Amino acid sequence: MNTTHHRYATVHGRQLFYREAGSTDAPAIVLLHGFPASSYMFRDLIPALADRYHVVAPDHIGFGFSDAPSVDEFDYTFDNLTSHTTELLNQLGIERYAFYVHDYGAPIGWRLALQNPDAVTAIVTQNGNAYDAGFVEDFWKTVWAYQREQTPDTEAAIRQALSLDMIKWQYLTGTPDPTLVSPDTWNHDYALVSRPGNDVVQLALFRDYATNPPMYPRLHEYLRDTQVPVLAAWGRNDPIFGPDGARAFADDVADAEIHLLDGGHFLLESHGDEVAGLTHDFLDRRTAAMPARPR
Repeated sequence: MNTTHHRYATVHGRQLFYREAGSTDAPAIVLLHGFPASSYMFRDLIPALADRYHVVAPDHIGFGFSDAPSVDEFDYTFDNLTSHTTELLNQLGIERYAFYVHDYGAPIGWRLALQNPDAVTAIVTQNGNAYDAGFVEDFWKTVWAYQREQTPDTEAAIRQALSLDMIKWQYLTGTPDPTLVSPDTWNHDYALVSRPGNDVVQLALFRDYATNPPMYPRLHEYLRDTQVPVLAAWGRNDPIFGPDGARAFADDVADAEIHLLDGGHFLLESHGDEVAGLTHDFLDRRTAAMPARPR
């Protein structure tokens, strides 16, 4: 078993927690978590990749064990979360890297790629959306209504996403064998998003998610122009981002590798070994020959 280190860095004056494993001389892969999770979701994937890769998995500001300042102290936007990720990578001397994105991690990854295309060696997307076709309307209509107009009714509806029942729903829906998913997962996430003031943090990010779909055309152009290697390892039963979101990558990347697995939104909980194997094989074939730049 490869050793995972649990570290903090001061980034733009805030404490940012991250997990790190593998040799710093190895090719790098950055794992970017989604809502309402943290780098904890990668606890098993990190050592599985660290035998040949330098693995870094940060908690975004407002999530996990990173600082969670109030909305009066911090501007919770995906641009700002990306800025903190960029600075962490700068501090670690990581200039070229693959990234693995899930849910909220995807718009952060897309911004990283658009701001510095030459830095990205490959993309692994696990239910990390980049196409309008990926949105499952039954879930997103509540988010879209809140983005259009913040009223007591739309806010009350979106706040349900912060409840223990709804977080549990994200973990279990679409999972063929729910007994594979530890209750530690949804209880861990719920405890952290329930910290005083974090509800308002999450509402701000629900609103700012509206900035992501308008970015998609630029992202698609980037994918077509660079033909960056793409692996989509996707839970096909995801009630949030459907399988058409995975298939769509093939429209822009000719040799995109699309795998639709019989799982849900948090696919690593039910198919962790399979996803780790697909990711390892993909990186070995597509990026391992690319040398890491020295610190």
